[in-house]
Amino acid sequence: MRTLSFTACVLLQLAALRVLHGAKWTYRGPEGEHHWSKHYPFCGGAFQSPIDIKSELLRFDPALRPIELQNYNLSPNEQLTLGNNGHSLQISLPPKMYISSLRHRYTAAQLHFHWGSSSRPAGSEHTVNSREYAAEMHVVHYNSDKYPNISMAVDKSDGLAVLGVFVEIGDFNPAYETFLKFINGIKYRDHKVQVPGFNVRALLPNRLDEFYRYDGSLTTPPCYPSVLWTIFRNHVTISQKQFSALATALYSSYAQDSTATPLHGNFRKPQLVDSRVVLVSFKEGRGLHGTLTVSPPFKRKQVVHQLLAGDLADLADEGLYQLLPSGSQTVRAGNRKNTMSQLSVTLAKPKQQTKNPSLLKSQTNRFVGKLGMEENTLCFTSLEHQLRQSHAESELSRILRDLIYPELNLKSYLDCKSDLALPTIRHILSRRPTDEALELDRSLTKALMNPRKTSPATKDRGSRTKHGSVSVPQKPPSRRHPHPWLLPMEWED
Repeated sequence: MRTLSFTACVLLQLAALRVLHGAKWTYRGPEGEHHWSKHYPFCGGAFQSPIDIKSELLRFDPALRPIELQNYNLSPNEQLTLGNNGHSLQISLPPKMYISSLRHRYTAAQLHFHWGSSSRPAGSEHTVNSREYAAEMHVVHYNSDKYPNISMAVDKSDGLAVLGVFVEIGDFNPAYETFLKFINGIKYRDHKVQVPGFNVRALLPNRLDEFYRYDGSLTTPPCYPSVLWTIFRNHVTISQKQFSALATALYSSYAQDSTATPLHGNFRKPQLVDSRVVLVSFKEGRGLHGTLTVSPPFKRKQVVHQLLAGDLADLADEGLYQLLPSGSQTVRAGNRKNTMSQLSVTLAKPKQQTKNPSLLKSQTNRFVGKLGMEENTLCFTSLEHQLRQSHAESELSRILRDLIYPELNLKSYLDCKSDLALPTIRHILSRRPTDEALELDRSLTKALMNPRKTSPATKDRGSRTKHGSVSVPQKPPSRRHPHPWLLPMEWED
């Protein structure tokens, strides 16, 4: 089945938006974030944001370019819309603003904030080693090379790029005052005022060359995993008075409502990492001297090619098997035996995850074998719409997660922003002849049930590459592990 046409995808997207228009969501209570997936199934799915950016997730990528912004200094003669949408303070941005340093041009659409409360000034969505900041600003851009507007881009796997800025309480910030002084004009939901243009660049940290980068999602419903996240390492400050204005002046309720509901604590809690890693553009200082260096994309493509069609022994001969997951990365502690038992029958008895096998076959495998990612884009709205025809609401989150996770993980792996997860390896191997795939599957299961670290002697014999991994010389397969390329290997700096 061919991918849905552009026009069909538009119609499906509009239909889905009409269905979801009345779905209310909040951050707490009966419509709080733990219940979002009832109406917005992707909120319970894969590659969700925000995350806690832990040191062990970091991979240094020397290829990351400083963020380059165009036309961010706006004239006071330009009018911007400052609004209260019931969930956040939001400022519309003109389309002449864009990011020029990414693979595609990403055009600015809006910026908004997430913050804590006056009693608990800790409201950033992303955290760094569990550290919370007072607030977080998101500057939202869409892929204008491929899509005409943000509405068309929001549900595509390459649709959005968001710049995240941590905000801490400290010195007074005149750049933030340019719009905070109008905040009393948008006290209630759907209130809007026009404000003069200002230098949006001044809202960001001075250094745009130090940042975290990972693949994730919208942090609010519908939670589509369509965001390339760039979180700046350095925070900005606003004064206590400025933060108090943000945390106490706004209401999430309408002006006519009998009860006024304060708008604060509007942040989502950190989500599962899902085998993702976080690329960093910096390596010095703050305990990052030992940050692992990301393996190059061409090596990752070699791994996928070998899994898909090659002689798997070549993975060991070419020193590539360290790019495969170890058991500790893919199997939860305490559940390894049961997990492996389930895995060993996956290929023998394929799990029917959808009543429409042709949909599953057509929507999966599109990235595999075509390693040029630009031509292949998932349309999340169309997937959800088709699956709603044959599945109960309660099943959608799980089915959508199972359906798209291998594709998202493989795409992210080839872009160096994920480890290759076990379900994705099995997904790739399932395309090989059945007998061969089952044999490889048994070997994979055995290797993960019997992890063995590389000995110091072996490490010494290997030669270091410029990317910090060790190239392992050829050696005959061991009897204990029929496929030495499956052996987990420690990263080295």
